Amino acid sequence: MKRWTLIAMAGLALLVATVFGIGLLLPVDHQARVSFAVNAPAARVWQLITDVEDFPAWRPDVDEVELLPDVNGLASWNERGSGGTLPLVVEQEDAPHELVTRIKEGLPFGGTWTYHIEPMDSLHARVTIVEDGEVYNPIFRFVSRFIMGHDATLNRYREAVEQALRSGPDSDR
Repeated sequence: MKRWTLIAMAGLALLVATVFGIGLLLPVDHQARVSFAVNAPAARVWQLITDVEDFPAWRPDVDEVELLPDVNGLASWNERGSGGTLPLVVEQEDAPHELVTRIKEGLPFGGTWTYHIEPMDSLHARVTIVEDGEVYNPIFRFVSRFIMGHDATLNRYREAVEQALRSGPDSDR
């Protein structure tokens, strides 16, 4: 029995070392993108993605938002959910067409999300979100690249936006 335990432990150590080694070879930076059309005017999309206090009502991954003091006159907040606390700040804002948010420092990952909202006509818009991400921990880099995918969070966000816009501004969601 001892022999199998040693073999299992050695196998696990080899697996962790392999994941770590591959993670070291991956770049810290990555870019992911999602683009989608919505049945809502650009102004409605802008209102949805910038009304920080309302995020828990339509984003399944956000349980609570704590507003923080503005940084250089732009919004700053903490999002709390099952994944922990994510500190964010608006870095640039050109309403209702472009928004850039940044993850504040101090986490094993960081980067920006740039939201582009283009009116297609008076009732429809195209939303493009670009993540310029950074993953500092080699094991997290491996997981982000090969297990989760760099676009996993973007796709969950896209689904939440689409659902919120289908529900409409006056529904119970």
